[in-house]
Amino acid sequence: MTLELIVLLVKGYLIFTVVVLVIYVVRHYTLTLARVFLPSREAYQDWACMATPTVTVLVPMHNEERVCLGVLQSLERSSFDKTKLQVIPVNDRSTDRTAKIIDSFAKYHAWCQPFHRKEGKGGKPAAMKDAMPLVTGEVVILFDADYLPGVGLLDSLVAPFMDPEIGLVMGRVVPHNGSRNLLTRLLEIERSGGYQTNQQARWRLGLVPQFGGTVGGIRRSALETAGGWDDGMLAEDTDLTYRLLALGWKVAYINRAECYEEVVETWIDRRKQLRRWAMGHMQACMRHLWILLRNPDLGRWEKIDGVLLLVVYFVPPLTFIAWFASAFLLMVRPDLFPPAIGVMLGVIVFFSIGNFGTFYEISVALALDGLGKRQRLLPFIGGTYVASLFLVSEALLRLIWNRIRGKSHIVWDKTPRYRR
Repeated sequence: MTLELIVLLVKGYLIFTVVVLVIYVVRHYTLTLARVFLPSREAYQDWACMATPTVTVLVPMHNEERVCLGVLQSLERSSFDKTKLQVIPVNDRSTDRTAKIIDSFAKYHAWCQPFHRKEGKGGKPAAMKDAMPLVTGEVVILFDADYLPGVGLLDSLVAPFMDPEIGLVMGRVVPHNGSRNLLTRLLEIERSGGYQTNQQARWRLGLVPQFGGTVGGIRRSALETAGGWDDGMLAEDTDLTYRLLALGWKVAYINRAECYEEVVETWIDRRKQLRRWAMGHMQACMRHLWILLRNPDLGRWEKIDGVLLLVVYFVPPLTFIAWFASAFLLMVRPDLFPPAIGVMLGVIVFFSIGNFGTFYEISVALALDGLGKRQRLLPFIGGTYVASLFLVSEALLRLIWNRIRGKSHIVWDKTPRYRR
């Protein structure tokens, strides 16, 4: 391969990178404007409590003695009809007091039926897969062990299933420890932008809200038709979103269905969490991208939005490599300095105007949530984005290396709990 061909390929790569970045800039602005100006869609909340199906709540747990009682007590206070409710705490090989705590709770609550998993493949999808034979509800709702669902949350999540096209329902996640330190404050405003603006706008535009694997419900018949939980997937929620889309089901997002979580409080734990999410999302992209593009049941804009959602974790590595590509081009072909400057300006424009798109998403969400003072933290979001370039690129390398070695990506990489 000649130097001229290499230079041509590098130039093409840089142009492609800039085009991709501009597309995401347009996406950020479009979603922000849609959230502000478009009216709400179906008022599913008007259907709450009108006709409730039977419901099974799955709560996967692995060494959750600090938090497991909180989620069960919150479900005890739920306004949902307990005669139609089944709660299954899925205790996956815990070595602490988790089993004892949930068994003690179950003695006094017939609707709580613990499942103790002693062996089997590791990971949250495998644990839920083994628990499915015990499920009796028409709708399966998921919570993480540290979550605190509100009194009316189950009613809100169940209501959209009266629409026969809905296979998945996603609620909103709100941190309850958002004021603990700088990291939790940044995660709180990221969650605000991600749900109040991004998810809500995609739902209003008739695009593809993402099922997040917790604070969400699944029609059991749809789950069974799709083949159940895939214990080979690291991001079982993203995988399930696209498997049900391929079968013609729709995903609903209910912004008022709020549940309270405990976000990570240390940067090391955040690094592990982001790496796991990125690897799982990339794995799902490799499986579903081509199937999505060939799906005859989705419209053009649904496919475009679905693709942008699937490939989003490939954008940081794409940008990271572009930095080195720009330096290479300037070193081997100084005569290309003016064109290279043009490309670099394009990247700079993205990191300024483009990041403003993200800032607008978050700013609008904070205003709607009454958290206007948190806008002072927006400059730090730019720093976390730069850090994500390295972390997500690392996740891609790990994913590729695991595939080469034939090693499974699935481990129960438990998030530490901080509740006092």
